[in-house]
Parts: sequence; structure tokens; C-alpha cells
Amino acid sequence: MEGKVVQFRRGRHTIQERHFLLEVKGIEDKEKAFKLVGKEVVWTSPGKNKNTIKGKISAAHGNKGLVRAIFEKGLPGQAITTKVEIK
Repeated sequence: MEGKVVQFRRGRHTIQERHFLLEVKGIEDKEKAFKLVGKEVVWTSPGKNKNTIKGKISAAHGNKGLVRAIFEKGLPGQAITTKVEIK
């Protein structure tokens, strides 16, 4: 499956550096989003090195099918609006 990084998980005054919100193609509601919990997520950098950062989907976020993913180390800010692979 393919998804897109939408935003950091954040509050009014803080940003969770390892937590990201993902939008997944074909998932439009909370029930479908819950089925993805526990799946692995891989982000590949667009540069020459093709570095990968792995994460895991931890929960659904909201009612419109977004999911929260926790990565092993924080993604760079340029990762927002880029694609991720869900295995």
C-alpha cells in the first residue's frame, strides 16, 4: 500500500518529532484505518543515498481515515507530502 506523510503529530505548543500523521490511499474512515494498526511503514529519502527510515502504525487519528505512525528516528521536515510504503 502507499501513503503520504501529512504532518507531524503536534499539540498547541509541542511537536512529537518521531510521530507523523499519514494519509493512506483507499482509507476514508476510522474503521478501515484501525485495520492498519501494527503494520510496518518505510520512508525512503529522495536523495542519492536512498536512506530508509522504518516505523510502525500505532493508531487511527480522527474520523477521516488518517493514521499515526511512530518512526524509529525522526523524519526530516522535507518528508512532509512525500510518499511512504506500508507493508
